[in-house]
Amino acid sequence: MVKIIAMTINLLTKSELTAPLQQEIASLFFQLSSTIEQLPLETILADDERLIFAYCTINGKVVGIAAMALYKVISGAKGMIEDVVVDEMHRGKGIGRKMMETLLKEGENRKLNEILLFSGHHRKAAIHLYQSLGFQLKKSGIYNLRFAQ
Repeated sequence: MVKIIAMTINLLTKSELTAPLQQEIASLFFQLSSTIEQLPLETILADDERLIFAYCTINGKVVGIAAMALYKVISGAKGMIEDVVVDEMHRGKGIGRKMMETLLKEGENRKLNEILLFSGHHRKAAIHLYQSLGFQLKKSGIYNLRFAQ
């Protein structure tokens, strides 16, 4: 018996968002971080020109997500890739690569000058993927300031 796997990469817009899809994505994000309070997808998708949200389904179930925030500054039009996660049961199948390629193609189509991302040093597989896609470690420091919620 051959098991057929139907994998698709989709770009999510606010008009396509459903409550069950929101729940599947929220559950998957929990694997990336159980301590970050999630914003509702309808909030982050309110302006489709400021975010590209890719997700992967296998046989209709969400198994991967990746987002790219879009912004413009004096130095150009940029994208910042965030919240990339593949379900732990589906890692190593090329899902992260396909989602990243989708985001990079969208960035190229939108004529971005640069795409940035941050990855923890401990995420060796993710870093290898990013480097294989052409990302290079930037010689700069990242600082953050968190506001109490």
